[in-house]
Amino acid sequence: MRAFWVTAVLVFVIDQVTKLAVVFGLNLIERGVIEVWHPFLTFRMAWNRGINFGLFASHQSEVRWLLIAVALAVSAWVLRWMMRSEQPTLARISAGFLVGGAIGNVVDRIAYGAVADFLNMSCCGIENPYAFNVADIAIFVGAVGLVLFARDAGKDDKARTSAGRKTP
Repeated sequence: MRAFWVTAVLVFVIDQVTKLAVVFGLNLIERGVIEVWHPFLTFRMAWNRGINFGLFASHQSEVRWLLIAVALAVSAWVLRWMMRSEQPTLARISAGFLVGGAIGNVVDRIAYGAVADFLNMSCCGIENPYAFNVADIAIFVGAVGLVLFARDAGKDDKARTSAGRKTP
């Protein structure tokens, strides 16, 4: 479980530090846009009050608390899953990415009423209108990692039963 906890804490800290540094330290709130490496990387302030890409942002209060509850429930479920099953280190690291990112966005929703998004990347003549943050990247990486690296607990139970061992 050490890999899970170290990853979750690191992701959470990196997410919060980058948000504080860019959004408040560079005063992105007032500036709106900072060209970092045009056209590839731009800091563009966006407060996401909804789901991905601002979906359901019109029902701010209800969606805010619903998203907090969902993120906490998913995080608790992933933590429970990691504690109750034998998973490879890469699966535990992936779970840490997902949970660290989810908690980072929960803190934003509680503290600011919305998630602070500021990373905007475009390339090759395609202008990306959306912004995201480190937590969003971590959630994506964690989810993909769990799909790729996690073992199916049901298969493990069947293998133990067929080998003549009693399942817990």
